[in-house]
Amino acid sequence: MSTLPPGYVERDVERWVVEPPKNKHRTPFERDRARIVHSSALRRLGAKTQVLGLGSGDFVRTRLTHTLEVAQIGRELGKSLGCDPDLVDSACLAHDLGHPPFGHNGERALDEVARDIGGFEGNAQTLRLITRLEPKSVHPVTGASVGLNLTRASLDAAVKYPWRESQTPTRPDGSPTRKFGVYEDDMPIFEWLREGAPERGQSFEAQVMDLADDISYSVHDVEDSVVHQTVSLKVLRDPGQAQAIAAHARQWYGRGEEDALLAALERLQRQDTWMDEYNGTHRALAALKDMTSQIIGRLCQSVTAATRERYGDGPFTRHHAQLVVPQDTRDEILILKGIAVHFLMAPREKKPEYRRQREKLAALVPALAERGAEALEPHFAASYNEAADDAARLRVAVDQVASLTDKTAYDWHHKYCEAPRKSRPGRT
Repeated sequence: MSTLPPGYVERDVERWVVEPPKNKHRTPFERDRARIVHSSALRRLGAKTQVLGLGSGDFVRTRLTHTLEVAQIGRELGKSLGCDPDLVDSACLAHDLGHPPFGHNGERALDEVARDIGGFEGNAQTLRLITRLEPKSVHPVTGASVGLNLTRASLDAAVKYPWRESQTPTRPDGSPTRKFGVYEDDMPIFEWLREGAPERGQSFEAQVMDLADDISYSVHDVEDSVVHQTVSLKVLRDPGQAQAIAAHARQWYGRGEEDALLAALERLQRQDTWMDEYNGTHRALAALKDMTSQIIGRLCQSVTAATRERYGDGPFTRHHAQLVVPQDTRDEILILKGIAVHFLMAPREKKPEYRRQREKLAALVPALAERGAEALEPHFAASYNEAADDAARLRVAVDQVASLTDKTAYDWHHKYCEAPRKSRPGRT
């Protein structure tokens, strides 16, 4: 039987290093998904911060639970539009693999410490991880690691920002971003996976993954706010609070119009399942879950309908169509993000521990780069010993720190930054 999924061609399932299929009853995309599921990088996401820290409570989401939720949303949305579900699932499972300890807070710290060598970006790190760092396959001639050796289509679907650092765009309001998808020394594999793709254009599956990510964290961060922070959604009925949330959304994301965002909030509040009050009972938890589920369905259905209205019934694959997201849907997602910013993200910026997290990572990277191979895990130690210069060695140290879980980052900082300082002469 053929293992080429409908709507895809041979070049879509090519791998950087050619390898024979092991099971003729599995498609190449099913193999890709299995490789990601069994990767150590995916397991580590279970001990990495999503938004709230891991010590915040048992209910809060980790990077892993967020990733699984994105995969569920993306798989169903992609399937409804004719994408191969395993391909979209693979992209969603991979999308956060490169994110470091402490969530976006850690990403900021590593970007600062690595600015002279091309910076750090979680999505660029994801590409580096699945094509180089995650141990699975090696080149038969050079012996160099080729990561998971995924198909071209799966790699392309995992690239959220298909451009290098020097091409980083600005937000709609003109403010700068640090969003890019590839480091300079990973350009060869990037150019290979992007063969035939329009410049800076996401594949259709990547667009589905990107939207599933947006929908997941915009809705679920609100859910976490209600359960963990005991945020009462009733306060959103106050015009002043609603305006403050809209302002926070525009400030953090650099887009949106106040009137449109307030109208989006009103539309959400008019839904039958919207709940203003939450008291922690089983009934309230069930009602909250129903509300989030209905919002997710509402957002996905609007995109599916709009895309089919423009392009027909599909199927839609690779670079043959664009996902159509109505402006009302974009506004609803953005105001939901604004709720999380207002009640979760903006307040945490003022917390001392949030600043200390960045300081720990910023100190740990140069400490490891100075100590060298003896302080690194074996596969990173080998890369360190093979590095051609100080910049390459610093990048290895960044790769090592990015791979750590939250707890391990604390432990390594104590071992390599605090303990040596305490043991110096004159210290007690």
